[in-house]
Amino acid sequence: MTDRVYPNAAAATAANGAPAPKTAPFPATKSQLYGATRPAYHPQPHHRRRRSRSCCCSVCLWLSLTLILLIFLLAIASAVVYLIYRPHRPSFTVSAVKLSYFNITSSSLLNSKFDLNVSARNPNKKLVFTYNPVSISVFSNGIDVGDGVLPGFVHDTKNTTLLKTSILSKSHQLDSSSESTLKSSMKSKKGLPLEIQLDTKVKLKMGALKSPKIGIRVSCDGISVTVPTGKSPATASTSGAKCKVDLRVKIWKWTI
Repeated sequence: MTDRVYPNAAAATAANGAPAPKTAPFPATKSQLYGATRPAYHPQPHHRRRRSRSCCCSVCLWLSLTLILLIFLLAIASAVVYLIYRPHRPSFTVSAVKLSYFNITSSSLLNSKFDLNVSARNPNKKLVFTYNPVSISVFSNGIDVGDGVLPGFVHDTKNTTLLKTSILSKSHQLDSSSESTLKSSMKSKKGLPLEIQLDTKVKLKMGALKSPKIGIRVSCDGISVTVPTGKSPATASTSGAKCKVDLRVKIWKWTI
């Protein structure tokens, strides 16, 4: 029986004259076994961020276009209402003011009584005003010298309504600065300069349309009155009185 001889790599190289191919060692190592079956890692591109950004941009664009459209439609509706109804603000005039008494006690307490007549005019042909109760304050040099309330009323088209009320101040405590200012005005020949302020809310009715309530403030100045010395009330000078009507819109915590 003859033995078979297996030539090694060196013998094969010498016999053929060419280098023998490299062979992996046997048995294979763990790194070779796992490396053969593990797929190559290829980083994936990030598409989710791009998609989310594009979605946000689309939503913002549609919201902006919707808001612009609503503003445009509101402007058209306002223009149509204005052309149909030609709305104008109401006007107010102080027609008469009488001062029955005005005194300051030794304890710096103010007592006063004013009788006030105010004419409210609605110049509109198709617009009706509905007023809430009206709070009235009388000031002299910025000092509150009397307060009162008028009941609410409906102001019809092309109508002038006369409002009458009495404004009182009972034992109103004054600080030293206010007391000194009022006493100086009481002795003046020009008398007490007065400013009358009316605050209320009003609803507008235009045919079948009704607006929400809107705050208004009426400020009237150019009024002066001398302090009466007897039992007869003193009549104030109102020839130079002027009244201004301002809208007061409340936005969250602020009123403008």
